[in-house]
Formats: sequence, structure tokens, C-alpha cells
Amino acid sequence: MAALPARARADYDYLIKLLLIGDSGVGKSCLLLRFSDGSFTTSFITTIGIDFKIRTIELDGKRIKLQIWDTAGQERFRTITTAYYRGAMGILLVYDVTDESSFNNIRNWIRNIEQHASDNVNKILVGNKADMDESKRAVPTSKGQALADEYGIKFFETSAKTNLNVEEVFFSIGRDIKQRLSDTDSKSEPSTIKINQDQGANAGQAAQKSSCCGS
Repeated sequence: MAALPARARADYDYLIKLLLIGDSGVGKSCLLLRFSDGSFTTSFITTIGIDFKIRTIELDGKRIKLQIWDTAGQERFRTITTAYYRGAMGILLVYDVTDESSFNNIRNWIRNIEQHASDNVNKILVGNKADMDESKRAVPTSKGQALADEYGIKFFETSAKTNLNVEEVFFSIGRDIKQRLSDTDSKSEPSTIKINQDQGANAGQAAQKSSCCGS
């Protein structure tokens, strides 16, 4: 029996690869763990190189498989992680609202994206640890929003600990990428229709195709 096409076998409509980047200790792994497993841990374990999780979500009636790569923020792993920029469809730039230097470094991370990632990659700015006491906050919400506006990207403040806006961030970037992919698909449709019409002109060929490839 002939194998089913890959699309028919797949349990999703779109596979979206996301990348979490930002300084070490801003909570990238905690955000990923909260979103993928619904759990939170206070113990800090540095990501060695790269790690990833998968979660399938539903957006506008489509099943979206998110493959989320968690990168090491430490300088010594930077060369490993740059290789993953190219395949990313969306990048979450994460900083810690209680650590101003992690916010200031977002510009450096954006430069890395411009150097290594695809031109049309979707980006979103995430200020994590928003549950922390206001007395510990070093980066006001307005400052995060202003930076996001400067680069023309969306902005969320999150807390992996309390689950504040964690789902919203991943769903938001997932929806934007799905829209971009579906727009690309629809642009290529006219040529597909034309090919089908050309095939229809040759009845013998069409009959052959349906007998060998039909269900």
C-alpha cells in the first residue's frame, strides 16, 4: 500500500520553530517550562548550549506544533546558539525587569538576529519576572514598550512564576507566524491552479496520475 503524503500523516497543520534568546538568568528556561509543562521551579540551572520543548496548540481552527528552542545566554555558548537563528521562524527576546543590564543588552541580541536570522523572522519583546516587588523593578513597563515600538515589535511583561501572560506571548507570536505562512501559501496558490489546469489538458496523463496516486 502506498505511503500517505506527509501532510496526511502529520497531526498538525503548521510546524513553527521558535527561539528564546536573552542574557543568562532572565528566566528563558522557566518561561519554556511553564508554557510546555505548566510547571515552575525556583532552582536555577544554567542551560548548556541548547535545549528544546514541543507543544501543540490550536489557533483559529488550525493545529500548530511549536518547537521551542531555549538557548544559553552565556557568552561561551554564543557560537553554538547562532547556528539556530537561521531556522527560527520566531524569536522571543527576553530580559529581566529587575536587571537593567539584561534590558540594555536587548539591542545586542537584536543585532545578532539581524546578522544571523532570516530577514522575515517574527520578533517579540518579553520583560520577565513581572511578579517581583515594585521596589526591585529596574526597568519600567513604559521603557520596555518604547523599545518594542522603536523596533516595531510586540511587547509583553510576563511571570513564569505566576503564569502571567506566558500563554499570551507564545500564542501571539504563533498567530503572527501562522498568518505570515498562510499569506505565503495563498500567494503561491494561483500558480498551483495554473499547473492543475495544464495537467487537466492532458486527459491521458491525468487518468494515469489518478490511478497510481488515488486513495
